Amino acid sequence: MKNKVFWFVVGSQHLYGEETLKQVIIHSKEIAEHINAYQENPCIVKFKDIVTTPDEILRVCKEANQDESVAGIITWMHTFSPAKMWIKGLKILNKSMLHLHTQYNQELPWDKIDMDFMNLNQSAHGDREFGFINTRLRLNRKVVVGHWKDEDVLKEIASWERVAATYDKSRKLKVARFGDNMRQVAVTEGDKVEAEIKLGWSINGYGIGDLVKIVNQVSEKEIDNLVLEYKEKYIINTTKIESIREQAKIEIALERFLKCGGFNAFTTTFEDLHGLNQLPGLAVQRLMEKGYGFGAEGDWKLGALTALMKYMAQGLDGGTSFMEDYTYHLEKGNKRVLGAHMLEVCPSIALDKPRIEVHPLGIGGKDDPARMVFNSKEGQGIMVTLVDLGDRFRMIANKINLKRIPEKMPNLPVARSLWEALPDFKTSATAWIYAGGAHHSVLTTSLSMRQLQDFAIMADIEFITIDENTDLNQFENELRMSDVIWKLKGIK
Repeated sequence: MKNKVFWFVVGSQHLYGEETLKQVIIHSKEIAEHINAYQENPCIVKFKDIVTTPDEILRVCKEANQDESVAGIITWMHTFSPAKMWIKGLKILNKSMLHLHTQYNQELPWDKIDMDFMNLNQSAHGDREFGFINTRLRLNRKVVVGHWKDEDVLKEIASWERVAATYDKSRKLKVARFGDNMRQVAVTEGDKVEAEIKLGWSINGYGIGDLVKIVNQVSEKEIDNLVLEYKEKYIINTTKIESIREQAKIEIALERFLKCGGFNAFTTTFEDLHGLNQLPGLAVQRLMEKGYGFGAEGDWKLGALTALMKYMAQGLDGGTSFMEDYTYHLEKGNKRVLGAHMLEVCPSIALDKPRIEVHPLGIGGKDDPARMVFNSKEGQGIMVTLVDLGDRFRMIANKINLKRIPEKMPNLPVARSLWEALPDFKTSATAWIYAGGAHHSVLTTSLSMRQLQDFAIMADIEFITIDENTDLNQFENELRMSDVIWKLKGIK
């Protein structure tokens, strides 16, 4: 992400003379340098140019489209910039855009202000003109308002850059599927062609034998070295070292396969393990910890979503993991959700140093697999899922509060998380089910609801929020209205 570039493109015109344009350039460079120097800025912001004619605007937009390092552009109208000049450029621009509505000076020079000052500092109506043409063209973009030195403005820009860089990543994402979806399951299915058209995801299937071939080529020395790493990073809480070595072998082979094919995410299924001695468990957890996305039972949508959310969250506090609502604690006044999966939860959300253990798995018919066992941290988080409704993709996000697991669970040897869903258990679960939310999700304690919504806007997919303000009557009406809106959007 740190190598992704955002061009700062500033609009003006020749009406005000060359001296004014020289000042526009000086001011624009200063603003771009200040944004770029902000400590939370995850990418590179460069002053690109001031544009004053339709041809200049079209040229810059074409250059942005063709430059692989450019993840988006940040626009600002220092003076008035007649917006018909922007039409051809904006219509072909295929990179994300942030419209910064700011002004070079923070305060008005009351005793010195004259028409020269007024002509130079026209953002107040120049940006409104630019905003109109974006709205008229029905363009998805981000608008940030405030002085360019204000902390909240810089933070909002930096947050958006993360999302835009992730959207750029999304359009090149590759998912490897080992085996198909779990048989007879509905929600893990989806239109892979539409996912590539809409989101850019290349999703392809591979026989488990393709992986087994690489597993069988892994050397004992490679396994030795990886097991040593396990002993340094985790607590080995078993004497069944051979089971751990088997997972190390799978991890090495999986990562080799993914790197060779340029894959960012992968799926497995316990129904297709021919040639493997164990269901990948510890191996999957380790690869998620390294930033790969994962979806269980062939759930490629959640594999891709996990990869993108991990990419978006890099460098931030907290963690991101594949997750599943597994079972409930329905004590009156203390209703909680216990989340887990058979084996595959990422240690980035672990409270303490994970323990590697080996236990039987009553599914899949293979040897006892090694896995990391831990409780998750406490704090605020968001559960996110992605479903295919046939005519569109819908992203659903629910705010949660992660809670301390109050008792020991010696007979549940998996990674687990306990949370309180907002606004309350009944409302949250009802809304999630009405919205068609999956049982698989991605848990993040790093990202904000605004970032997830910004991504959905960029990708032009539906976004549904469940939070402390959710009212079920209003929520159901919003779902009905959304259904109509998205059906109308599909009419050409």
